[in-house]
Parts: sequence; C-alpha cells; structure tokens
Amino acid sequence: MTAELVRGQNHPLSQAHLEIRVSAGTPVVAAATLGDDGGTVRGVEWVAHPGTPTLPGLEVSRQAAADHRLAVDLDAMPEAVHRVHVLISLPQAGGGPVRFGAVAAPFVAVTGLDGGEVASYTITGLDSESAVVALELYRRQGAWKVRAVGQGYAGGLAELLTDQGLPQAQQLASGIQEAVAQGLARSVQAPPPRTADGDRSRQTAASALGPDQSGPAPYGTQGHQNPAGPYAPQGTPGTPPVPPAAGPGAGHPSGPAPADPSAAGPTPPPTGPAGGGPIDYSHPRRGTTAPPPPPPTAPPAAPGQPAQPVAGDATGWSMEERLYNQIWGMFEDLARTTAAYRSAVDFAESRLEKEIDQVLSDPRNRIGGQGDAAREAALARQTQLVDQARQALDRDLAQLVAEADVVEPALPPAFAGWDNPVWHSYRVPMEIPMALRIGDLGLPESDRLRIPLLVRLPLERGLWIDSGRTAMADDVFVDTHERRRLAMESAVAHTARLLAVYPADEFTVHVVDPAGSGAQALAPLVRSGVLAGPPARGAAGVADVLGRLTQRVDLVQMALRGGVADSLPPDFDTAQQLLVVNDFPHGFDDRAVTQLRYLADEGPAVGVHLMMVADREDAAGYGPLLDPLWRSLLRLTPVPDDHLADPWVGHAWTYEPALVPPGSGVLETVLRQVAAARTKRS
Repeated sequence: MTAELVRGQNHPLSQAHLEIRVSAGTPVVAAATLGDDGGTVRGVEWVAHPGTPTLPGLEVSRQAAADHRLAVDLDAMPEAVHRVHVLISLPQAGGGPVRFGAVAAPFVAVTGLDGGEVASYTITGLDSESAVVALELYRRQGAWKVRAVGQGYAGGLAELLTDQGLPQAQQLASGIQEAVAQGLARSVQAPPPRTADGDRSRQTAASALGPDQSGPAPYGTQGHQNPAGPYAPQGTPGTPPVPPAAGPGAGHPSGPAPADPSAAGPTPPPTGPAGGGPIDYSHPRRGTTAPPPPPPTAPPAAPGQPAQPVAGDATGWSMEERLYNQIWGMFEDLARTTAAYRSAVDFAESRLEKEIDQVLSDPRNRIGGQGDAAREAALARQTQLVDQARQALDRDLAQLVAEADVVEPALPPAFAGWDNPVWHSYRVPMEIPMALRIGDLGLPESDRLRIPLLVRLPLERGLWIDSGRTAMADDVFVDTHERRRLAMESAVAHTARLLAVYPADEFTVHVVDPAGSGAQALAPLVRSGVLAGPPARGAAGVADVLGRLTQRVDLVQMALRGGVADSLPPDFDTAQQLLVVNDFPHGFDDRAVTQLRYLADEGPAVGVHLMMVADREDAAGYGPLLDPLWRSLLRLTPVPDDHLADPWVGHAWTYEPALVPPGSGVLETVLRQVAAARTKRS
C-alpha cells in the first residue's frame, strides 16, 4: 500500500533496490547528494548530477527532463553514507520557468522492484524557489527510511549545496547547469503543459519486467485510456480541470507530446506488472480536458489480441492534429518500452554479478562442482530474464511497426518523407501546417522502426546543419569538401520543405554563401526562382543581408512594444523569413558575427529564422564567444548520427535526415509549383 507523505513525514523502506520517479510537467534537473551521519556532503565526489550521473549505489538522469527515474541500491551505499538527498531544480538554459511557483507541483514517488509505489509525495507550497530537496533517504540503526522534505531555495542549486556544507557549491552548481545546457542543446524539444488537448487509447503488449526486476514497463496487456497523460496540465491535488482555451487556434496543442482522450477526473492507481494490467505513468489525481476522441474506424480486436492500428487514432480537432499526436505517441511508446527493456537487462546483469559474488565469497564453493552449478544456475536465471524482456520488447515493436505501416501512407506532405507518394499530388497549401518533418529517429533495439521527427511551425529555434565530423559516420576517408557538400544538400532539402508547406508569399528565403562554395547544391533553389534574391557573396553581400534582417527585427520589435503592429509600412514583407548561412564563419567579421547572434536570439519571436551550415571547429578561433549561438540551435547532421535525446528518459536517438531519394525529381517539381503559385499571387 502506498504511503502518501506530507512534509516532514517518514516511512520505512523494506527493500534495498529502489527507483525514485520524478514528474514535474516541465523539464527539471534531477540530482542527488550523499551525506554522512551529520548530513554533510564531503565533496563533489558525493554528488550525482547530469555531468557525473553515477555513484556507488546511485544513478541519476543525464539531462533535464519532465520525468526522471533515479536508480538506488541501498546495499551498495558506502558505510560512511547515512543520508541520500534527492534534489530537483529548474534549468537556467532553455528559456523555461525560473521558479517552481510558476509550474505544477512536482510529484516524487519511491517504488520497489515490482514497480509498485512504496511512498509518494507532492511538493506543494513552492513559490520563488528554483531548487528543492524533495526526499531524504536516511539510515537509522541499520534500517533505511524515506522522509518527505520539500525544502526550497530561491538561490538555486548553489544555495542548496552550500546549505548542505559543500565548499565548492558555486562551482559545482555552475558545472551542473553547463552539463544541462549541453543536454538541452541536443535534445528534441520537451513538450510544455497545455490547456486543451488529448492523447489516445493505445494497445500494447505485456510488460517487459517481471516481479523481481527494477523499474516498471510502460505498457500492460490491454489498451487503456489515461485521463491525465504525462504532459497534461498539472496542478495540486483536487484542482479542477482547465477548460479549453478560447480564441483563434483554441484546442491546438502548444507542444508536441500528446495528452489523453478521456474526460478529466481521477484515475485508479497503476497496476504493477505482476497484475498484468496497464501501467499509468501519470499522477492519479491530475486531470485535463480533451477534444472528443476520433470516431472508431476499425473493428474491435478479438479478445486477447492487440487492436488493429488506425491512422489518426489520437484525439484532436483535425486529422492533421490527430496524426501529429499519434506520431508523438509512437515516439514516447518506443522510448518507454526500450527503457523498460534496458532496465530489465541491466537488472539481470547486476543480479548475476551479485549472485556470483555471493557464491565466490564462500570458500567451500570455490572447489568442486557446487560452485560451478551455482554459477550455471545464475547464468540461466539471467538468460531467462533477458529473454523475457526481449520477448516483451519484440511484441511492443511489432505493434509499433504495424502502426507505422498504417500511419506513414496517410501523412500529409508536411509530415511525409520525400519518398511518400503524397508528393506526386502536391499542391501549394492555403494554411500553415502544425509541424514539419525534418528527419527520422530510431533506436538500436528497433532497426525496423523509424519515427518521424517533427518540429512545430513557426520554428521556435534555428537549425544547425553540422558539416563537421559525426560520431557515428565512418568518414575517415571523407574529406572536408565532401562533408560540406553533403551538409549543404541537406540544408537545401530542409529549405525546400519549408517553402513547400507554407502558403505562397508567406515564406521568404535569403541565402548567404560568402565564397560561393554552395553554388552547386543551391542550384535547384536558384533555378526555380524561389529565393528572395541571388545568394549573397563576399563581405559586402553578407553585410547587406544581415543589415536588412537586423533592421527588420528591430522594426517589428519596436512596433510590437509600442502596440502599433498595424502601423508597419504598407510595403513591409509580412512573410516568415529564413536566412541560410553557408560555411560560417568564413567571410564574417566581428560585426557580422554579432548581427548573426542577434538574429539567432531575437529573430524567431518576430518571424526571422536561421539555418546554419557550419563546422563548430571552424569557429574555434572566436573562443567561447559563439558557444551560446550553437546551443540555441537544433543540431542536425547530413548523415545518420546518434546525437539527439528524448525529453523523457534521455535515450541517444539515431537521427536520419529527410533527404530526397537519389535520382528523384520531386524536389524540382515541388519548387516549380511554389514558384508558379508566387507568380500568380504577384
């Protein structure tokens, strides 16, 4: 039975292998400190954080996320450790909230090996605090207990760590925020809370975890409707649901992750794997409102069989929104089921090591056949657990692959790959779509499955096409010129997609190519006439384009701040602007670099976006001056690379760019239609 703690209350812990789950509804940093019998943290080596995520008996997440799972092994704690404090804080990077009073009350839970909650705590009453000691695990007379703390600090991590007696608190807090900033720079944008949206009812296979394994699996054997999805609007217990937003665009999600279709209200507590029921990752007292679920379009599944996949089975106010939510649901499903599989494998390996150590600790087992028999039995148990986890993963993957096979052909052009037949019937749209596909994501355990990577429109951050060496690609024999050529071709494909999904005259593209090295790749854009002008070359061309776009940002900002946005000049181009920069920083002086940084920081809010084709090492001569620029952009690669992370469990996803198939003329055909539509409008 779960103990729902209040501040200051404690509860005994009967298990040594635990998992601590944190749900905050907005990306937070999870960390933990080890304290001696006086509660003092003796040094930085006693702090687990995203930069140093593993300590003896303790592992925390490697990046900021809305949900965290911290692994704790109390038996592996050093003898000098008597307290473990679980910390959460708001990241300074990313432009998110700066105080916990502006977000939903964080929820933390301690679970056992079977996934069942031992104790839970909702941290209420926070206001200006940006860092919180959520829980304390402490040892008394050889037994461990958990205490709900909820102590907040307005001064952030530095003040919190100082209060725990750490001399290097300020330096460590800065290092943690630096590690988090690097993680956010490579992360797929975490979905913010929403006021009106819905998730879907999903059918999945049985859990990958058995009753003696660490962590829960995301799914049960039956479909379930979760009235409060992991990114639904959140609040303190008893808060009534938030009504749908009013005005234009009401009902459209403000972030990519889906919420759930059923009506708001309390949900029963999640059933553990041993019970065979679905596992609900949301807090049972959190609720939301949602648009009506889609009408059923497939016959019900036979008893004991998974539901037949249907394109658009997520809730939403339009088919486009349903497909969008469905894709994000598949992304989250794959992340969660893979996390469950990896957790099961890790547990099986750790248990094998522990059992073998126990066997070898007895001298009588080191000779004769008794020790060999014990080792063989331990290996058999490990193999059984891994096989069980793999079978459950394969069932989940088969369901997701079947769903992907149905969803992919139904996607509109903005969500579809270049090889999708939908492009053969392409027409210039009349409205801006919700999102744009910029590639596919996959995990090593699921070679057959690729999930579309969608970014919301208008773009909220610029794109960086990395022309340098990648971690995965075998480019030892690929010279610098070839890598830059591939990067520029990828940038042209992304630019063409943006032009194709916007209505005519609502998206303007400028190109800066100082040395003319991208002329061959840019030829389709130049020939079709879709650019605002010829690619700018030389220092004078760079200065002219940057000066005009900088002036545009200043003008729009002044109009908005003065409340006279309708007083812009009659000939003012109200279209979204995209600046494509090739071979940065070649051809850029200090003034041009400053203007580029200004456009990256201030441009997206007023419709000026940036796409850079560059190798970060080429900018090393500027020192740390350009580090904020790289972090503000979403890094994409022209070849497959595992540099992106999800906002849930932080998997390293393999990104594959959305490129035009070799020999295909679809890109030129689409660009000609865009150019023709613009000619008719002019």
